[in-house]
Amino acid sequence: MQYKLSPSSLSLMLECPRCFWIHHNRQKKRPETIFPSLPSGMDSVLKAHFDKFMEKGKLPPELNKNKDFKDIKLFDNKELMKVWRTNLKGIRWKDEEGNILRGAVDNILVKGKKLIVLDYKTRGFPLKEDTAEKYQKQLDIYNFLLRKNGYETEDYGFLLFYHPSHVLETGEVVFNTDLVKMKINVEDAEKMWKKALKILNGPCPKETPAEDECEWCRLIESEDGE
Repeated sequence: MQYKLSPSSLSLMLECPRCFWIHHNRQKKRPETIFPSLPSGMDSVLKAHFDKFMEKGKLPPELNKNKDFKDIKLFDNKELMKVWRTNLKGIRWKDEEGNILRGAVDNILVKGKKLIVLDYKTRGFPLKEDTAEKYQKQLDIYNFLLRKNGYETEDYGFLLFYHPSHVLETGEVVFNTDLVKMKINVEDAEKMWKKALKILNGPCPKETPAEDECEWCRLIESEDGE
């Protein structure tokens, strides 16, 4: 059987291998939770904002003021960027068995001949100490995909966080920005990919220990009479 995976499905594997296996081998998905529309709206606005600067050959002020961005520019292949940003397409790679891994990026930077992943995140509050770490694997996967497609990437990427600061008298909401430079580990992404395929091609994983029991797994178990 051939599988199509993404950063979100690999996150499910790390959270609950049994749910992951059931999702892809029995086509029984976890019920989707309500996702707030603000992050999606911000995502579209930010991409348009960055594209305006890309067309001028400049960096937006969020990046231009940072010393790490010397000799860095925005990726200017608009048609390719459009594909890489699309959830149903994204950056894709197919292995020898026909399994597909894909991921949609927010933006790409260029330094010399190397690419750098830039991902936007919208939050309601300032960053905590471990906030950026939660997105490490996502950045690793994007870089893994780029390298599998023949591109060279730097050994780091950037997370750009936006969170509300205050409201002006005229009603506009002002956002603060936090830029975090993250070291990339492509080897971890490849290990995660191989682990995922090993789980999917094996028997359904045993349920989690009672203290960590997954409610969705338990529901599926009762429906199937296992």
